[in-house]
Amino acid sequence: MATADDFAAQQFSDLVASYRPQIFRFLLASTHDEDLAETLTQECFLKAHRNWAQFRGDSSVMTWLMRIAINLQKDHWRNRRLQFWRQATTHSVDLDEAHDWLPSGERSPEQRLIAAERVAQVWQAVKGLSERQRTVFLLRYVEEMDMKEIVSATGLNEGTVKAHLSRALGRVRARLGGAL
Repeated sequence: MATADDFAAQQFSDLVASYRPQIFRFLLASTHDEDLAETLTQECFLKAHRNWAQFRGDSSVMTWLMRIAINLQKDHWRNRRLQFWRQATTHSVDLDEAHDWLPSGERSPEQRLIAAERVAQVWQAVKGLSERQRTVFLLRYVEEMDMKEIVSATGLNEGTVKAHLSRALGRVRARLGGAL
């Protein structure tokens, strides 16, 4: 006979299965490091599990999880700055592989190559954004979150999110010659 604990464990397991791909994708796009993204994703769900009883439902589960992921990412970069001797590109994802993360509607090999080059250029431009600009850009254009969800996930007010998103988009467009 299943107990209440078994039911709760299954519920949380279902939650992880539902939201893990989006959390991992955001962290991978943010860090460009598969191992780090995997570690931060696991930490995100571990924190969520530990704090599940305190989840009040003021936001969606996805927004709550994304907020945890963003905070873990910020903590990581803060700690990393203190450990300057660590190599920046250890286990990083090759930008040439970035096109595999995003679906492409192009058909011919030439069109796929052009799309892959364009995606690499976008990722390169995104790398040059400030942390907040990069975060709101990725939440909007990779995770396809709406403004309200981004506001809730980041804890920033709507005007600040719009300003960072506008600046990020402007910088990416400028880097790409206005073609975005």
